[in-house]
Amino acid sequence: MRDTQGLDDLVRKLADLMPEPAKQFQQEMEKNLRAGLASALQRMDLVTREEYEVQTTLLARSRERLAELEARVAALEAALAPGHGSGQSWQKEAE
Repeated sequence: MRDTQGLDDLVRKLADLMPEPAKQFQQEMEKNLRAGLASALQRMDLVTREEYEVQTTLLARSRERLAELEARVAALEAALAPGHGSGQSWQKEAE
């Protein structure tokens, strides 16, 4: 995870919840908490907002392209369908 500000805020909040005797070791505990949380988040295989936005844009483009190709295929199928003038002559030539 690249956003360390959010991680730092979470570590501070967790450290503030610790009992008074443990606060003597607050810096060491914050360091250990930060490392543990960073490791756990990394294992979750999360993506950044930027990576998510890029993939969303690519998916939208792919959907648009798919719709265009489906329309072209439908038009070609209609042109080759039996009963359509140019389709019949093409089929006769192929036989």
